[in-house]
Amino acid sequence: MKAILTLIAVIFFGTLAMAQDASKEVKVDTITVGVELDITIQKETEKEVKVARLYKFKNARVKKALSFKTKRNKSKLA
Repeated sequence: MKAILTLIAVIFFGTLAMAQDASKEVKVDTITVGVELDITIQKETEKEVKVARLYKFKNARVKKALSFKTKRNKSKLA
């Protein structure tokens, strides 16, 4: 019963809100401005390219250093 009344109330208030004609179209004067394109292409000399490592997580370098494994880390069968 509560769900039915809620649904009816939502539909009623929705149609009431859509039925109001509060907004009217206002004509706006447009202004046109000319645009000049001044494109200059400069050839840059090739600079030394440095490679940077990007890590997804914080402290990735530290975690990688701490997660080293030795030969003795392997489990042994008895």
